[in-house]
Amino acid sequence: MNLFYNVNGIGDVLLVQLTTARSQSVTIKSYGDVTAIHDETSDELVALNLFHASIYVDVEKLSGDELSEEIVKQLQEALHKNGADIQLEVDLSPKFVVGHVTKKEKHPNADKLSICTVDIGDETVQIVCGAPNVDAGQKVVVAKVGAVMPSGMVIRDAELRGVASAGMICSAKELALPDAPEEKGILVLNSDAVVGTSFKK
Repeated sequence: MNLFYNVNGIGDVLLVQLTTARSQSVTIKSYGDVTAIHDETSDELVALNLFHASIYVDVEKLSGDELSEEIVKQLQEALHKNGADIQLEVDLSPKFVVGHVTKKEKHPNADKLSICTVDIGDETVQIVCGAPNVDAGQKVVVAKVGAVMPSGMVIRDAELRGVASAGMICSAKELALPDAPEEKGILVLNSDAVVGTSFKK
């Protein structure tokens, strides 16, 4: 589940994305301040809009990259108050984690891309990376599938030039870190960084 809140851009509305899949057509149901958006084909609930969000949710705590149990609870209560019989099932595991690049191979169809095998603690994933400085043995920051970047981009399972990629190895600039260098390249962490733990800015 990903949350988007920009009071200056769209007003006091909390946009809740429940899946990274894209729907071709949707149906909309309204419950007071809640709009539920369903995939028309599967009837799966794909998104919610919560109007007058600041009445229901502590919007000051919506700026972080990771979702909190407190916000989920407030959102669930908002659904019930508006008569929406919807039970949220939320993955609260961190979406930005320390990874260890265990293997790097040249992409067969692109000179500037590498295929990286990355240990992220609970699993090992394959990520296609275009950074010139990525290499085996590095500790890096991985945005897992489902993560929302500071730019608003959602990380999805992808295929880059015919090779599957699950996640993104991040640069300091992509993570919106202060004093991030302008030159291209991933953020390389200290060797004592613990694989699988949440990355904190």
